[in-house]
Amino acid sequence: MERIKGLKEYVKSKDYREALGLPTEQEEEYKMLAQGEYNINYIFEHPKTGQKLLLRVNCGSQMHLEDQIGYEFYALQLLKDSGRTPKALYVDGSKKLLDHGIMVMEYLPGKALDYHTDMKYAAECLADIHSVRIPESEKVLIRPENPLIAILEECEEMVKTYMDSPLGKDKTKQTIRDLLDQAWKKARKSDIELTYACCINTELNSSNFLIGGEGKPNYLIDWEKPLLGDPAQDLGHFLAPTTTFWKTDVILGMEEIEIFIDNYIECVGGRFDTTGLKERTKTFVEITCLRGITWCAMAWVQYQQPDKLIVNEFTYRKLEAYLSEEFLEKIEKFLEHKNV
Repeated sequence: MERIKGLKEYVKSKDYREALGLPTEQEEEYKMLAQGEYNINYIFEHPKTGQKLLLRVNCGSQMHLEDQIGYEFYALQLLKDSGRTPKALYVDGSKKLLDHGIMVMEYLPGKALDYHTDMKYAAECLADIHSVRIPESEKVLIRPENPLIAILEECEEMVKTYMDSPLGKDKTKQTIRDLLDQAWKKARKSDIELTYACCINTELNSSNFLIGGEGKPNYLIDWEKPLLGDPAQDLGHFLAPTTTFWKTDVILGMEEIEIFIDNYIECVGGRFDTTGLKERTKTFVEITCLRGITWCAMAWVQYQQPDKLIVNEFTYRKLEAYLSEEFLEKIEKFLEHKNV
């Protein structure tokens, strides 16, 4: 915990301990569990209840939010009845005692999703989450007016870091520019009509699922970028080659994608209108490909900075892979052949 200035003192603070029902004097031990690009997670056991808990330290916001951790906490509260997300127990986004936002939630068991064996569990999990009704009066969750355009605007913002950097390769810059131009044409021609809005995760990497297996709980964690939007956007991100390849070497084929969408609709079981869902998902798959590539381009430049707080060796190797000529050619062919 030494890497986060003031964190050791924070967990000893009166407000933190009282809110979680912890003993006045610290007895629990915090151990590093995992870190992403924007959060560092520690695991500890509540000394009174024996419950395993997760302390999440937020170190940045993809959404440029002042209270990123509060936004994530709010989404988890909305979804608590789904049975598919961790229960959030405490949040402090004030940054009064610490330069970072803090959240504590229950620790959930499970392994990362396997695209070969666990797709039905992912379908069940997403169907339950997407079926949670969001009040029409909802004002906190961000809701892009045109999600396809919003994704591409985000892509342009992210890729600017790479395009403006002298470290970026000219050929890679041109390839990404060409892919983006094609995606803009696709998005402007699209006539997607939203028939149902729900809380979507937008970052459905395999490691964000916790799979227990048959007859056991299966969850979706890491809710740092939720939106109010089309469930097809989540499905498109989940199935896109830039997503499946992130933690594995899997790129799903057309038949596998079709089967998953059919299974998902079956799991929804009429709880909301799925008219046109398959067609919308296919469009989101194509556009989402560019989100993955442009994020990698931005992150690759950031990884060259000596003062970066969170550095993950696995992530850096993947960034290199995504920006390689070989991978970008695969994406070009995927989009040209409309494998979805």
